[in-house]
Amino acid sequence: MKMSRRSFVAGSAIGMMAASTTLKAMPNVKGANDRVVIAFVGLGGMGRANLKDFLLMKDVSVAAVCDLWEHNRNLAIKMTKEQPSGEAKGFSDFRKVMELKDVDVVVVSTPDHWHALPTILACEAGKDVYVEKPLAHNIYEGRKMVEAARKQGRVVQMGTQQRSGNHYQEAFQLIRSGKIGKISRVATWNFGNESPRGIGNPPDGNPPAGLDWDMYLGAAPRVSFNPNRFIAHFRWFWDYSGGMMTDWGTHHLDSVHAAMDVKAPLAVSAVGGKYYLKDNRETPDTLEVTYDYPGFILTFSHRTLNAHGCQNRNYGIEFYGMEATLFIDRSGYEIYPEIRNPDEQPTPPYLQQLKNDDKSPEPWARPRAMRRGRTELVLGEGSEQHISHVRNFLDCVKSRQKPHSDVEDGHFATTAAHLGNIALHSGRKIRWDAEKEQVPDDPEANTLLRREYRKPWEV
Repeated sequence: MKMSRRSFVAGSAIGMMAASTTLKAMPNVKGANDRVVIAFVGLGGMGRANLKDFLLMKDVSVAAVCDLWEHNRNLAIKMTKEQPSGEAKGFSDFRKVMELKDVDVVVVSTPDHWHALPTILACEAGKDVYVEKPLAHNIYEGRKMVEAARKQGRVVQMGTQQRSGNHYQEAFQLIRSGKIGKISRVATWNFGNESPRGIGNPPDGNPPAGLDWDMYLGAAPRVSFNPNRFIAHFRWFWDYSGGMMTDWGTHHLDSVHAAMDVKAPLAVSAVGGKYYLKDNRETPDTLEVTYDYPGFILTFSHRTLNAHGCQNRNYGIEFYGMEATLFIDRSGYEIYPEIRNPDEQPTPPYLQQLKNDDKSPEPWARPRAMRRGRTELVLGEGSEQHISHVRNFLDCVKSRQKPHSDVEDGHFATTAAHLGNIALHSGRKIRWDAEKEQVPDDPEANTLLRREYRKPWEV
């Protein structure tokens, strides 16, 4: 006897309700059927992926694309040629984009160290913002982004698209309803195997033609051009990002926050380092972070030397409840009944029937200890997430409702990821005062909440 996903979800007492808080309407707010005019800042791989999905929306017109590398800029312009409004204008300086009066929305898909300033300036220019994760390079920047969005009454969505996936919504319902029992531990992980070379050790050299390297560095320290500090590998250098902890960790932590209805940890500890890879990255190849949340602990694990993970997946989240364990990733979710001692608690009748049926072709019906639980196995199929996330954002631009991944939720998830790195750098367990956004009685750790900005840039 296998329970369907629909009937299992329907039995939950608490559902995920859409946010209904209305943001302040501004003069450029569109009606439900009006076209939203958009400018894109940052057109690397993720930027062009965002551009592709926004162009699928019939109520979108892309007026401008901005990238400080001519190559990316030209690729993006080419992508807009077929839209009804014609080819987008190209810019190399994002500040020029903020001056465009007809632009309603700015999509920020730059490297992480360039998320804050374009978002803040866009809000101040009366534009709504879709910004990639992690929200900011550091905790101070993230709070300033939230303040700008609230002060100007802007809709700001972070690109943690899991919140817009139907199967994630269903899983969050099940967890919050208590269907799998009280949860005392959550595990998140990202594993891979890049040994031994990793991203390699390319020498410093000249930037590619058409790239403004000094502008790319922005507030970060001035260094010579190195290919690994540019495009995809920038996230493995502290000047621009926070490694896998902020890259994928922000996704996982945001999902846990949504499922468990929490905003911040009470304390964080971390161990790890660059133990084996022979490349020029700075961030860890192996990392273990433990978070103390009210009522449960959460772990984030990362390694690049072995790709084997829980449930044989190289990434995912597992919620360990008293009645069952729920595993989820972008391809779906699975719920496994809790193992119980049959001498202490009899096997429920429906599971006893399965135990006696050795001929069933279904994997879930084969005899195994897992069937000595009280919760029936549930398999939830995956769902599309990114296009739905884009659609949710555009709908909120028009309705002025908070989006699924509101900027403050993004800030809370990104802050938790940053705290993992701060604990690692500190070499000790740190406590966190979420209201004051400070590490109590730890001046050294508090210096890591923000960075020194290279002139003339500042937030």
